[in-house]
Amino acid sequence: MTPPLELLWAIIGVILTIGGTFLEAFAADPSWLWQQQEISVYSLGVTYQIGAVLLVGCMGGKNAAAISQIAYLVLGLTVLPVFSEGGGIGYLREPTFGYLLGFVPGGWVCGMIAFKASPKLELLAFSCLCGLLIIHGVGITYLIGNHVFQGFTTQNLSLIDAIQKYSLHPLPGQLGVACAITVLSYVLRGLMFY
Repeated sequence: MTPPLELLWAIIGVILTIGGTFLEAFAADPSWLWQQQEISVYSLGVTYQIGAVLLVGCMGGKNAAAISQIAYLVLGLTVLPVFSEGGGIGYLREPTFGYLLGFVPGGWVCGMIAFKASPKLELLAFSCLCGLLIIHGVGITYLIGNHVFQGFTTQNLSLIDAIQKYSLHPLPGQLGVACAITVLSYVLRGLMFY
């Protein structure tokens, strides 16, 4: 991918990540198709933030994804309250900051795998899954490290409870978002001929 296109996707990635932080993900119940009822919509319990990271990886590649997430972290730690609980350098003590750190390698790996071959649904799904697992791996490592060194409090939660709250409970909703991103990026890459 050419550098100007990567830069454009990096800018798009920062904007999508900021917007996705505050936009809750929902899914429609497909039963209305065969029962002729009104459409029921259910919350997935997560935001589109991780979806933005994965979309930029699948569409812009590894460099665009990493640059966009580095810019997001810099903005959140220095200038703007773009994180879900605000921002500023004090956010380093938040238990969820490790997951935000995981956006950089997660987006990079997602972008690297997504551009290994021509876009196929399986390849894009695998790249999204790998990116998501890396984000959670970095987040859990951050939780463990800070629990050992007692760098922050997790609202009086044990380490196991913190991992359940910040990784295991949101994971099903995030997998749903990753599936949607897989299909969306497959269609968009087909439309954009790359």
